[in-house]
Amino acid sequence: MEEINCAGCGVAIQTEDPKAPGYAPKSALDREMVICQRCFKLKHYNQIQDVALTDDDFVKILDGIGQKDALVVKIVDIFDFNGSWLPGLHRFVGKNDVLLVGNKADLLPKSLNPNRLMNWMRQTSKELGLRPVDVHLISAKKGHGVDELAEKIDYYRKGRDVYVVGCTNVGKSTLINQVIKRFGEEEEAVITVSHFPGTTLDLIDIPLDDNCNLYDTPGIINHHQMAHYVDGRDLKLITPKKEIKPQVFQIHPQQTLFFGGLARLDYMEGNKRSFVIYMSNDLKVHRTKLDKADDLYANHNGELLSPPNEKTLEMLPPLVRHEFSLRDNMKTDIVFSGLGWVAVHGKGGRVAAYAPKGVAVSLREALV
Repeated sequence: MEEINCAGCGVAIQTEDPKAPGYAPKSALDREMVICQRCFKLKHYNQIQDVALTDDDFVKILDGIGQKDALVVKIVDIFDFNGSWLPGLHRFVGKNDVLLVGNKADLLPKSLNPNRLMNWMRQTSKELGLRPVDVHLISAKKGHGVDELAEKIDYYRKGRDVYVVGCTNVGKSTLINQVIKRFGEEEEAVITVSHFPGTTLDLIDIPLDDNCNLYDTPGIINHHQMAHYVDGRDLKLITPKKEIKPQVFQIHPQQTLFFGGLARLDYMEGNKRSFVIYMSNDLKVHRTKLDKADDLYANHNGELLSPPNEKTLEMLPPLVRHEFSLRDNMKTDIVFSGLGWVAVHGKGGRVAAYAPKGVAVSLREALV
């Protein structure tokens, strides 16, 4: 029988094992557009079904890109740039040109200058070992910047195939659905999109012309992102859906900020200063005294400090402490991978940031 691939995630369709990737009932094979049961549940019920694919499986799928003569479109989540970066990307792309695309730009405050943001992306990429041929900002969900990106892709690909790469949940499939809507023949987007990590399971190819294709690749899983440690309901809460409204707190030394019960920031030494929170508008921030913080967390996590909900509490690793010294006269971001960041103004001082074990916490020069 000729192999049929799921139009939603790209995996080969099979009708024998409901627990294995690509399962679909035999009756589904008669449809014009065949999708697997996993994609059906995602599309219609927003339910995720685990599959038996490992990180190595995803890497093997991507490993051949460097052997091709192609344009690589690297997508990052601009709200979580470092968290959505692919370490060692050069191993996959070889000598191919890379077009760097910052998605979800609509989530950032309008006060942020786009040119400054793109310059920051170029510089940070260079520091991470990648020199893109160009940088572009989009909102795949809203379609902003997609027409211009399509023009850049056509310019840089020079008749070659295009591979869209990124870690899980950066919006690759959403972007390609936008491209299908504008330039394809499908009346509606078909690639499965959800807020759950790891939706695309295999290469999905979309013809660009008679000889070339655009490929949506599976997302590499970055386990240091918060998304991998929370239940689906909490993931909805911590994933921004519209422009971030920064929350400003005037903080004295020996005070603590809790971000729900998922993360914590202690201000240990320094002068009174502003802490500006750039996180989902649905995430509640709670301030308390440092000497009361441990008891508050022990007695009210999952209640006053929410999220986590009861399911997240069962899977959430213990919080790990990361201590940082702040530099004089430098605006600094304290970044919680997959959750957001806190911008700090002023002279020097010391902070301690807490995040679940495995979730990355880092400092960077302020983005906003």
